[in-house]
Amino acid sequence: MTHDNRWTTVCSSLPAGRYFVQGDEACAEGALAAGCDYYAGYPITPASEIMERINDRFAQLEGRVFVQMEDEIASIASVIGASWAGARSMTATSGPGLSLMLENIGYAIITETPCVIVDVQRAGPSTGQATRPAQGDVMQVRWGASGDYEIIALAPWSVQETYEHTIRAFNLADRFRVPVFVLMDEAIGHLRENLVVQAEIPFYPRRKDRGQPAFGGAEVPSMPSFGEQARLLVTGSTHDEWGYRRTSSSEAQASLVARLSNKISNHRSEIAQVFHYECHDAPLDALLVAYGFSARSALGAVRMARAAGIKVGLLRLASLWPFPEEKVAASLQLARRIIVAEMNRGQVLREVRRLAPRATGYQRTDGEVISAGELSRAIQEDLLR
Repeated sequence: MTHDNRWTTVCSSLPAGRYFVQGDEACAEGALAAGCDYYAGYPITPASEIMERINDRFAQLEGRVFVQMEDEIASIASVIGASWAGARSMTATSGPGLSLMLENIGYAIITETPCVIVDVQRAGPSTGQATRPAQGDVMQVRWGASGDYEIIALAPWSVQETYEHTIRAFNLADRFRVPVFVLMDEAIGHLRENLVVQAEIPFYPRRKDRGQPAFGGAEVPSMPSFGEQARLLVTGSTHDEWGYRRTSSSEAQASLVARLSNKISNHRSEIAQVFHYECHDAPLDALLVAYGFSARSALGAVRMARAAGIKVGLLRLASLWPFPEEKVAASLQLARRIIVAEMNRGQVLREVRRLAPRATGYQRTDGEVISAGELSRAIQEDLLR
């Protein structure tokens, strides 16, 4: 959390206490707690349980609107429109649906529309294996839209963190006026474990200063809604600070793209979250880098290696974009061997290798999760090279 004085708290939508729920259900409850009052989506495995839970819970609460759209293109378009009407809006999907949403996500980026997009990753490409886990959308959420921009993507590793990250995603979306991804995977989405709900939830209210330009004048401009007597022009073309199209102006284009990028990259330390495990006795024999469900297996592998007398630690990336370069770079100094574990062909490994060319990867792309045992064996084999 930042020192920004706009932060406040609101009461939880669930009574404080302990619940035993699925990751997808925790995501839905996090959205409700964060004040999500508009959801548009289309059913897709393994994210459908989010929509089902939202539908059931919205019916119990006043002022919440759920719409099942005809496809994912319509879903994200509806979410963007609802945000400009003042809603805290959200959708959830998986890889094939995300591919359909990308053009409109680009529109949300250039129009600085806060919204939350949950991607419960499954094995691909294309339809792939609808019910099997993967982490293959990491680069898609970063680079899927056209042009230059920065994006925010969070990567929970538990049911608890899924709930908390979904709340955080809504707050970051309004804090920076940007679409925010919650980048889950099937194994987390369908995992069941305890969820502890607090009585109060952190909340960042949207700025709605009247008479101020909605697309400039500040690093993150205020965003009044339609119907609030504000001067609003919203276009996906290059525009000035008042929203007027400036498609022939090199100055307007350069200024807009720079601000869209800088409002995120300048606050990387506020957004980025990493956690260390068993790194207290550096220098280490090896450091694992992992995120999402793979980080759970990595922590198990660390404990197995420690039991065998090998000094291994874990760097867990709880957020992926903007990539936490400074925090990762400092952590890579803790060990002589770096191993990145992920359920893809090495997408985060590429980022780590920019900082540490010596890094190696351990990947699975067969629709199965990485196990702690196989990763522990891979560590020992790597150390023998």
